[in-house]
Amino acid sequence: MLFYQKEGGYCFNSDTHFLYDFITLFSPKGEVLDVGSGCGILGLLIARDFNVKLTQIDIQKENLFLTKKNAQINKIESEVLEEDFSKTSFRNRFDYIVSNPPFYHDNHIKSQKRHLNISRYASNLPLEDLIKNASLALKPRGRFIFCYDPKLLDFIFFYLEKYRLKPEVLRFVHPNRDKKANLVMIEARKNSNSFIEIYPPLIVHENKTFSKEAMDIFKKTSTHSIKCQVREQ
Repeated sequence: MLFYQKEGGYCFNSDTHFLYDFITLFSPKGEVLDVGSGCGILGLLIARDFNVKLTQIDIQKENLFLTKKNAQINKIESEVLEEDFSKTSFRNRFDYIVSNPPFYHDNHIKSQKRHLNISRYASNLPLEDLIKNASLALKPRGRFIFCYDPKLLDFIFFYLEKYRLKPEVLRFVHPNRDKKANLVMIEARKNSNSFIEIYPPLIVHENKTFSKEAMDIFKKTSTHSIKCQVREQ
């Protein structure tokens, strides 16, 4: 798949590929909402490989333009909406909600570029708002699948319980075997009584190169990126 991305703006990285691979474990079907679509990659990969009705939302007009363009060139149908997820109320409900949300904290050094800041920092989509509105927008047995900073796992569990979403599966991502996890991928479900399963960790690098599993995921996603200029609106 070919994806245009904003030159000098936020671009997808390996996290998105790993999250997509994690999502495939739950065989998406029905109506899927991609929150914070960026250039559209996560939702479009799902729609490429699964029979779903895709809706993608983002708060930035540049991202909406890219999502629409990338859906068009890859011949994938998607309803693309300009929405602030923390303030949106959907008339219909979704079977799956997926998101690679902004989760950097304000104590990180911020870029002077507006597009990067909105895409990266949790202040633009606070964790509680993300989880609360995912719960509201899901069908009774719907799944919310997302990734986040593992250092905030206590807050993630607190808000999931507060808004009646049960974490069923977790998988941690480690840069290599000697480093702490820098990403956690979570599948949570409404009206679930399941115990939590912790899947084996995903190790990104082995012997200073990508691990076999990481390379297999990149082969599975099979994407190519082109940087382009998109005027801020």
